[in-house]
Amino acid sequence: MEEMKQILSNKIDKSQLKPGDHIYSWRTAWLYAHHGIYVGDDKVIHFTRGGGQEIGTGTVLDRIILSSSPTNSGDPCLKCGDLSNADGVIASCLNCFLSGGDLYLFKYSVSPAIFLAKARGGTCTLAICDPPEDVIHRAQFLLENGFGVYNIFKNNCEDFAIYCKTGLLVFTTISVGRSGQAASFLAATSAIFSSPLRFLTASFPGLAVMGCGIYCLSRFVADIGIRRDVNKISVERLVGCTREVLAETAMDPKTCVTKVEETRALVPQNTQVPVERVEVAQGLVATVKGE
Repeated sequence: MEEMKQILSNKIDKSQLKPGDHIYSWRTAWLYAHHGIYVGDDKVIHFTRGGGQEIGTGTVLDRIILSSSPTNSGDPCLKCGDLSNADGVIASCLNCFLSGGDLYLFKYSVSPAIFLAKARGGTCTLAICDPPEDVIHRAQFLLENGFGVYNIFKNNCEDFAIYCKTGLLVFTTISVGRSGQAASFLAATSAIFSSPLRFLTASFPGLAVMGCGIYCLSRFVADIGIRRDVNKISVERLVGCTREVLAETAMDPKTCVTKVEETRALVPQNTQVPVERVEVAQGLVATVKGE
């Protein structure tokens, strides 16, 4: 019965929220979901592209995306102020985060059967999450130091929330990030355009089954809970490795570790070095994997 409830909906009531929860809310016409971390006291920390856009591609498609983004009409929120142009990792009240939408809880440690049954990505993962205190620490640390440059496929709001919950980073540059929404989009694209496989069957039911199989398999292997191109890295180490350091060392991980320590020694005490892009930590992750 419990598994059936998980398949049908992740919708919850506000009274069920607990600090450290990964929550999300579907936007206009269920085109995409916006994700964040609830940290208690009616406060959500989340990652946004700014300029009123929660997602973006950097192309003319952003005009369509912007039209589906939530808009706050009337006076600014008494708790949050005007967040219409907020950029990067921000904190807002729960109502501003939901922007009129329903509240959903992202599920962790689901079974493969549940994961595949929930065909829409961005709702659950096979990955195991960390204790709430670790999740809140990462979210608050990134609120102060940033989470890099927004990228719809490799570094979006869902990637942010999943990192806060798990501490996992992708250490290859050729694949999609942790986001289930992005993985589902790419999986659907693969299923549609895998033309060579169409010659294996001539019937429409056969094509449908094959396309569904490709979609499910692509989503499954891209899930952060089973893929092998990930490793755990502390939020302090993530923020400490800047893009400038990796550029100077030609992306050499071992040299990067040395340069990071040298950079920290030059920075005044109690000053944080902001991260420019999450991908800069990939060299450090590779180093951790080799230790």
